[in-house]
Amino acid sequence: MDYSFKSAWWMRNRHVQTILPRFFRPFHKVPVCFEELNTPDGDFLELAWAPQKKAKAPIAIVLHGLEGNINSFYAKGMLNALNSNGFNTVLMHFRNCSRAPNRLARAYHSGETSDLAYLVQTLKQRYVDSPLYAVGFSLGGNVLAKYLGERQDNSGLSGAAVISAPYHLSSSCQVIRQSCHGLYQKYLLDRMKKSFSRKLPTIQSVLPIDKNTLSNLNDLWQFDNLITAPLHGFKGAEDYYQKASAQSYLKTIQTPTLLIHAKDDPMLSKEAIPNQNQVSDSVKLAVSEQGGHVGFIGGSNPLKPQFWLEQIVPHYFSSLKVTDKSR
Repeated sequence: MDYSFKSAWWMRNRHVQTILPRFFRPFHKVPVCFEELNTPDGDFLELAWAPQKKAKAPIAIVLHGLEGNINSFYAKGMLNALNSNGFNTVLMHFRNCSRAPNRLARAYHSGETSDLAYLVQTLKQRYVDSPLYAVGFSLGGNVLAKYLGERQDNSGLSGAAVISAPYHLSSSCQVIRQSCHGLYQKYLLDRMKKSFSRKLPTIQSVLPIDKNTLSNLNDLWQFDNLITAPLHGFKGAEDYYQKASAQSYLKTIQTPTLLIHAKDDPMLSKEAIPNQNQVSDSVKLAVSEQGGHVGFIGGSNPLKPQFWLEQIVPHYFSSLKVTDKSR
């Protein structure tokens, strides 16, 4: 199968590719069963399972982006697509992106891989005959890529796909602050502030921040510098960006991995575009000229858009051979 993406003629603008797809499926539903998986540190991860196909079917983990959840258009679409191709599928909500706020003050961030590691370990113990795969979008893609590079030949996964990941966080933050007249920054910050406000008393037990300070934050770098970084043990925003970026881990990935990226991504910097010199031999690059951020809409008919990601990722996973090394 050709891993090169060709944009729809009517969606060649990068902002249109990024924004419009969420409106294509206003009634798109995916029936899921929720599971609360308790974590070793006394918190929980909310999992959303699509209807299972069969007991020994391969399992695909879906990781959403910043402030995403089971209702994110790309998450629902990928769950359904993988499910339709014979995979049992599960979405892992990052902490505080689930229906209920988490118990602990800590949340999630671009480089936090321990929860994914715990989920992979749990699934391997439960489903010993099912190979595991994972697909990550945006922030979830950075988490997945970093996890793969950290674990090298011990990832527990038979294959992975990383889509529109901010491999270089510092420069990508600057792009988000300025892109589309600040629209993306405002959208993300509004969601982040709403998410953090619902467990503000818990956060205040470890971080001196009040409701007014949180509500008045209007800059992504400032939010990461005042909240994300200190809440998770970093010295500041730049320390967080440097240590959490997955770019330096791409060279040590040993799991078969497909990296999908668009050069015109309006939310990521040019430094975040992966190139052949940065990745290992286990990584297949699918870098296109167009596609936006988690867009990649093709097709010749505006009334019937083609979600290319939902075609290419199941195909890639199905093409991989399960080896004893990944089991």
